[in-house]
Amino acid sequence: MPKIDLNEIEKTNATGYPPPFDADVAGRWYRRLAPAAGLSLMGASHVTLEPGAYSSQRHWHRGQDELVVMLSGEAVLIDDGGETPVGPGDVLAFPAGEANGHRLHNRSDEQCVYVAISAGPREGDSGEYPDIDMVFDADGYARKDGTRYDAERIP
Repeated sequence: MPKIDLNEIEKTNATGYPPPFDADVAGRWYRRLAPAAGLSLMGASHVTLEPGAYSSQRHWHRGQDELVVMLSGEAVLIDDGGETPVGPGDVLAFPAGEANGHRLHNRSDEQCVYVAISAGPREGDSGEYPDIDMVFDADGYARKDGTRYDAERIP
């Protein structure tokens, strides 16, 4: 059946980020939509950011496009261009290979809800976190000097 029942999909705030980088996303709760729908060529998640939470560390991908569709609440997009308020109906697009580190921050007193979609092969993807000493690849996370963190990316 094409209609997905969100209540049937496990909600989690799991992250693969190593400490201390995991703290910013403790208030990020998500449901993986793509696996529940049998989709294998793209990723999609229904995400809720609690007040004060971030969507991720500021990052960009070499091998995956990202698209975010805001459903409810308000957040601030933080990217290389500065800060931009976003809300219901706004769509954010981040092409693969564009070195524009980005993340959302919920600075309001209410939850913020959006759908995040990714496309492109995860196995060959890599990227960077411009504000912290971390990069990622299919094997997980490393410092910018190549030393690996003891952490795994969560699919």
